[in-house]
Amino acid sequence: MEFAVSFDDITAAAKRIEGLAVETPLLENALLNERVGGRVLLKAETLQRVGAFKFRGAYNRLSELSDEEKKKGVVAWSSGNHAQGVAAAAGLLGIEATIIMPEDSPKIKVDNTKAYGATIRFYDRYTESREEIGYQMSRDTGATLVPSYDDPYIIAGQGTTGLELVAQAEAKGVDLDAVFVPCGGGGLTSGTSMAVRTQKPDTKFYAVEPEDFDDTARSFASGNQEKIDPTKKSICDSLLSPYPGELTLPIMRKYVDEVLTISDDEARAAVKYAWEKLKLVVEPGGAAGLAAVLAGKIDCKGKTIAVILSGGNVDAAMFEECLRS
Repeated sequence: MEFAVSFDDITAAAKRIEGLAVETPLLENALLNERVGGRVLLKAETLQRVGAFKFRGAYNRLSELSDEEKKKGVVAWSSGNHAQGVAAAAGLLGIEATIIMPEDSPKIKVDNTKAYGATIRFYDRYTESREEIGYQMSRDTGATLVPSYDDPYIIAGQGTTGLELVAQAEAKGVDLDAVFVPCGGGGLTSGTSMAVRTQKPDTKFYAVEPEDFDDTARSFASGNQEKIDPTKKSICDSLLSPYPGELTLPIMRKYVDEVLTISDDEARAAVKYAWEKLKLVVEPGGAAGLAAVLAGKIDCKGKTIAVILSGGNVDAAMFEECLRS
């Protein structure tokens, strides 16, 4: 089966973002290793430009726009991390960006997006369609839509996380038994799983979703593109995509072994653990992979695993709530 993205696309993306995106560290912590009973390597995308992996895909996408497209600007929808990634990339490339954000987006993500120079158009995620708003704005202005995950350039850019992960693990002299990645619409999951499994086909790959936003898990089971219940809520705001992408889902079906789910309480516990034991600030959605490991969703005893911490943009109030849990 031919996918929208190839491994060569991911390596090409790595060249485009080189020197702009941060090569984030692969960290290890003795207390976490002891807790899990194995070896855990943490890919800290919390330390990426804009505080999340999203800059990778955003810059890869925007850098490939034509001069005419750049003049007309870009439109994107996001609860925050893609918003910041697009805003930052647009600023570097001299492109005007408008971001469609839910009214309940974390304040830190809204403030950061504005600080990068983007214009924000708020919407009600429970009564309005961000897609309809975005498509209408694109038609009215001629601006290019920049999807948060279902785009070949976005997927390839996010996949550079997996390229780095494999290279860094090899530099440490280890083979990874498994990789755990937070999953929303599937941009990071599809790109990273392709990058990892193409090079290391024996490495298990686990995507992790909030339990009420298990659209990817249900899509795997049914064979169809399943949607979430729009009335549901979760503290994992970065993972609340309404459905997996048409481009990302086939890739994930090939390269992801299993989709796991976590509760909000497990996400809170992971945020708290990251701060107390690892000395890292991680947002709830960004900590989903760590939450799955800490909750024992997969037995990792005696194994060497990697966990991608996908973002660290958490409001002070939410962070305090997690620390008090």
